[in-house]
Amino acid sequence: MRISDVLRRKGDAVVTIRSDATVADLLEVLAEHRIGAVVVSDTEGSVDGVVSERDIVRHLHTSADSARASAVRDLMTTEVVTCTPEDDLEALARTMTERRVRHMPVLVEGRLAGIVSIGDIVKQRLDELQDERDELVKYVQRSVT
Repeated sequence: MRISDVLRRKGDAVVTIRSDATVADLLEVLAEHRIGAVVVSDTEGSVDGVVSERDIVRHLHTSADSARASAVRDLMTTEVVTCTPEDDLEALARTMTERRVRHMPVLVEGRLAGIVSIGDIVKQRLDELQDERDELVKYVQRSVT
C-alpha cells in the first residue's frame, strides 16, 4: 500500500498559512478546519515549515503574554519530514512513530501535493485489516459448505 492510496481516499487538499501570519490567525485556521497542523507556505506549492498544536503549546510555555501576536515563523518547525505518493504506508508509519511526527506533507517534484496524518495511516491500515478479515471469513464459509 502506498501513500497515493491514502491521498486517493482522503483527497489532496492542504490547508496552508503564511509565515508572517499571527498565532491568532493560526488558531482561527486550526479551529475553522478542525485540524491539528498547518503547512507553512509563503509561495504556492512550497513547504517552508509545519506548525502544530504541539508547537503552539511549547510557544505558550515560553511566551504566554505575547503568543497570539507572535508570527507563525517564530514557532513553526522548519526541518519538515516529508514523503512522496510512492512511499510505502508501513515504512511511513514507522518513520512517523520514530520521529514523533503526526503530520507529513506529501511532495511531488518538490511541490506540495497533499498531507497525511498518523490518523489517516491508522484508518487505512484498519480498513485493510477489515478487508482481509472479510476475505478470510468468505474463504472459511466456502470451505465449510
